[in-house]
Amino acid sequence: MASQGKSFAVSHVGKIRANNQDSGYAGEQLFVVADGMGGHAGGDVASAIALKRVMEADKPYASANDAEFALQASLIAANSLIAETVFEHPELMGMGTTVSAILRSGDQIAIAHIGDSRIYLMRDDVLTQITADHTFVQRLVDSGRITPEEAAVHPRRSVLMRVLGDVDAAPEIDTTVHDVRPGDRWLICSDGLSSYVSDEKIEVVLAGLADTRAAAERLVKESLDQGAPDNVTIVIVDIGDDSSSAMKPPIIVGSAALPLTFEGETGRRPLRLPTLLLHPLKSTQQEDSHFEPESEEYLDELILEDRRRARRRRTGWLVGIILIVIALVAALVVGYRITQTHYFIGADGQTVAIYRGIQQDLGPISLHSVYQQTSIRLSDLDGYTRQTVTATINANDLADANKILGRLKSDADSGTSK
Repeated sequence: MASQGKSFAVSHVGKIRANNQDSGYAGEQLFVVADGMGGHAGGDVASAIALKRVMEADKPYASANDAEFALQASLIAANSLIAETVFEHPELMGMGTTVSAILRSGDQIAIAHIGDSRIYLMRDDVLTQITADHTFVQRLVDSGRITPEEAAVHPRRSVLMRVLGDVDAAPEIDTTVHDVRPGDRWLICSDGLSSYVSDEKIEVVLAGLADTRAAAERLVKESLDQGAPDNVTIVIVDIGDDSSSAMKPPIIVGSAALPLTFEGETGRRPLRLPTLLLHPLKSTQQEDSHFEPESEEYLDELILEDRRRARRRRTGWLVGIILIVIALVAALVVGYRITQTHYFIGADGQTVAIYRGIQQDLGPISLHSVYQQTSIRLSDLDGYTRQTVTATINANDLADANKILGRLKSDADSGTSK
């Protein structure tokens, strides 16, 4: 990590990955984050190749439009270099990288973007995402099939639709030009940050820490606190009154800061992206988290798979609810039957009766009913006995209830004779 005046770049391998496949750059006018993919032997190579080629665009330009064209040209050239490297080293087949870059020219900046790394603008303490993720789930969100909240936990959220790599000779790159003003703060980050730290938390950190180094390191810590299963790379750029946002020399972090080597890769079995796309890697190969389809047919297949998954989820919930309802009904039936094995003596109007069930009610449902009417009148009983019957007398069983009834009848007859 290193600090250069008004900008700062940092890259962390995270808590799970064995190597850092991200690359980051903070230069004089140019700022870049590249997130590589393709496994242990490919992602770091792809991001390093792309970053070192894009770095050549770090120079003054007459206008932001010229800077925009230079960025686009450098990304296309980087794509060709990656393809050439795969041709010379077939064991790297399937490697690729995202690239998100900003290039300042006076009071404007040019942006070039492909993949799911992100560029944010903090202006007047309000954070805005400037780039759009080139992911499968983002297409689902854009088409209204799922909500942003569902996209955040979607099992295909890491599937990329566009990257630099050996798949497309002419990848589609998003480029735009934006005005800048003093006080703006720009953030470029890999998905190691944006996938695990909410935009609201990022906004709080960027607004609360004026120093670019402190803010970047705090964001890395936030990612690590979430477990940081992915590499995380952050570049923060503050816009001042002058035309430069950093001081020389430029800063390189991540895999691009290390020597580019291909050792230990000859035994690696070539992996084709379409196969990986529809058959995710096992847990022993977790490092490959991004794959790009080669045609719209794979997008259609993913959409169908997503629909099947949604149907299975709805069916599972429905079956679960039905089973719960059945269990509750069964419990109520069994419980009710148990209550009907109990008896007690009570008043039924002006006479004594044997009741079956228990004295309580379950809401509007009565848990007892008159089992046997008698001719014993409450008025024939003495005051104490009458109160006891009115308050109900529990019986052990029907035979016991009949015994109690016999005693009450004797008492009533005695009272009548007197």
